Amino acid sequence: MVETSGYDDPALLSELDIKWHYTGLVLRYPENCFPMSHSLFLGIDGGGTKCRARLRDAEGKLLGEGSGGPSNIRLDPDLVWTSILTACREALHQAGLQESDLKAIPAGMGAAGAGQTSAVERLLSRPHPFASFAIDTDAHTAWLGAFNGGDGAILILGTGSCGYGGTGGQCRYVGGWGFEISDEGSGAALGRDLLRRCVWAHDGRIPSTPLSEALLGEFDNSLEMLVDWVGNARPGDYARYAPMVFDHAGRRDPLAIALIEESAAGATRIAERLLELGAPALCLFGGLAEPLRPWMPPSIQQVIVQPQADALDGAILLGRNAARRQP
Repeated sequence: MVETSGYDDPALLSELDIKWHYTGLVLRYPENCFPMSHSLFLGIDGGGTKCRARLRDAEGKLLGEGSGGPSNIRLDPDLVWTSILTACREALHQAGLQESDLKAIPAGMGAAGAGQTSAVERLLSRPHPFASFAIDTDAHTAWLGAFNGGDGAILILGTGSCGYGGTGGQCRYVGGWGFEISDEGSGAALGRDLLRRCVWAHDGRIPSTPLSEALLGEFDNSLEMLVDWVGNARPGDYARYAPMVFDHAGRRDPLAIALIEESAAGATRIAERLLELGAPALCLFGGLAEPLRPWMPPSIQQVIVQPQADALDGAILLGRNAARRQP
């Protein structure tokens, strides 16, 4: 985890509810009149397709949420910061706050790509506008939210994929190294494999199906156009083909079924390794978690539990703990 202090430069300001347990009066503040003397905390979840932000007060009251563009920190840092601040602005606006208020708010971020030290360093080469800023992987914040730091493991199946968890505070990562070489069970990997199989179908190496014909039709049945697209595609661009695969699987398209079975098998291998490491339970996160779950074996499905909270609230917990440790 990386913690940094905030900057005051105004130029920089260009998905389950946490089980907060408290009693007493919930104050209602007039719009645009929130008392800044009360502690506020921002949680940020940065993924390959979008960025989400959530603002809560010290008692856990939800004040605002927002969203932005792609924020896997392996991407260009200027793009990532634009996505982060877009999401934060929306959350602040819902709370009746101004962008300048960010300097008084500690923030925590769980980010895809944060397991890569060089990616974190690139992101932090730009100053941030928060009172303090703690960043860790999206897997870590998802685990914090799901088990409140207790025993268990999480499996993220979104644009990318990653397993994380363990017992006694000793956690391990399984996978999560990017769809180019890893990320089994993810939307990006599913889209990548779909494109590969469509090339095979175009060549006559495997039979064409309605799915392969529909995909190739988007590129006018030209592999040159497809290769040009691949040259500029990001993980989220590949992942946008995942719904097409599931749609055709519902029509019993053999190519779609084969792709989903392989995707579920990859996700299952990650889950099995997490259980081997001692995790007593498993929480699923991400846009492909529910679509893939029925394709996973009973041995995995029977250990899946509902998370206590989501990755955004895990990010709030990360930022809150980091702020508490600061002098």
